[in-house]
Amino acid sequence: MSTKVLTAHVPLTLAKKVDRLAARLERSRAWIVKQALTVWIDQEEARRRLTLEALADVDAGRVIDHRAVQAWVESLDTDHPQPAPQA
Repeated sequence: MSTKVLTAHVPLTLAKKVDRLAARLERSRAWIVKQALTVWIDQEEARRRLTLEALADVDAGRVIDHRAVQAWVESLDTDHPQPAPQA
């Protein structure tokens, strides 16, 4: 596997946390950073995918009227909450 060295300046407190975690897990700092970066990138890619899907729903008119959502939210604090509105 080809690799590339990335350099980043991090706050000292964060670096110390990485060092402690690496010691506890008996892993290298690089392994910890790689794991964290992988998870963060996966989350960002999922967030972008979900945002694009939501925008496509809006473009297609698959939305719920604000008043319907507001009525549903207000009903949640009652003895007879309404079912969630559907698009």
